[in-house]
Amino acid sequence: MIGFSAVLMWATLALLTDLSGTVPPFQLTAMAFTIAFFIGLAAWVQAGGNVLRHLRLPWQVWALGIVGLFGYHFFYFMALRHAPAVEASLIAYLWPLLIVFFSALLPGERLRWFHGAGAIAGFLGAGLLVTKGQGFSFDPQYTTGYLAALVCALTWSGYSILSRYFGAIPTNAVGVFCGATALLAWICHALFETTVVPVGWEWAAILALGLGPVGLAFFTWDYGVKHGNIRVLGALSYAAPLLSTLLLIVSGRAEATAVVGLACALIVGGAVLATLDFFRPRAEETPTQ
Repeated sequence: MIGFSAVLMWATLALLTDLSGTVPPFQLTAMAFTIAFFIGLAAWVQAGGNVLRHLRLPWQVWALGIVGLFGYHFFYFMALRHAPAVEASLIAYLWPLLIVFFSALLPGERLRWFHGAGAIAGFLGAGLLVTKGQGFSFDPQYTTGYLAALVCALTWSGYSILSRYFGAIPTNAVGVFCGATALLAWICHALFETTVVPVGWEWAAILALGLGPVGLAFFTWDYGVKHGNIRVLGALSYAAPLLSTLLLIVSGRAEATAVVGLACALIVGGAVLATLDFFRPRAEETPTQ
């Protein structure tokens, strides 16, 4: 449930991004992750002791965290620059499906047919939401963008799976990754974009982004993938685009259609299918030792 709270927060990403105005993507990422860094800093202060001790992490953990958080956003923005948003977003949203299948590589984990079937149903539902039921086509001229989107999906799914291997690393370490991501995003902003100063309520939207979907969500996701059922989390992640679309509909920024209804049935049905064994007593599970 803690991990799924990240999915709920990511569902607000589209609405809050829309409310943030015309702030360019790397600048928005830098601002949001700077706020997220202060969440980590507050957790370090609350833990007591020298806050600098939280920086003393194995180099593998540093690499995983920076590649996971910054790499995902970098390749996602590159995909959007070099390919149509519909195709790029759909390829990038392979990550929950990949998490479900890659989880079979983890010690003590076993992939069952209904895990895969549920995740595939969720992906089909997400595909309907992204394409609005109008289909899509792959054009060879956008190959660079397609590859960037695929790397994006592999990056986040790989980060999530490998985080499980570093379960002994406290979740507070995510604050380090957020700070490094913010720094790299500021550098990319300086190189590729022109600064846009937010106005009015756009500041509130950016603050909400940094506190929620681009902040606390990464802390709760880290805890979830380390201590929860990672197959279930992967399948339930397809609730994010569905809930995001529903929020846009409620706020008047999108229209309710039959396609949304079908996508809802696929995503919810897939989630139910993928979690068939979730409530099974642990005593019935095969021992892992």
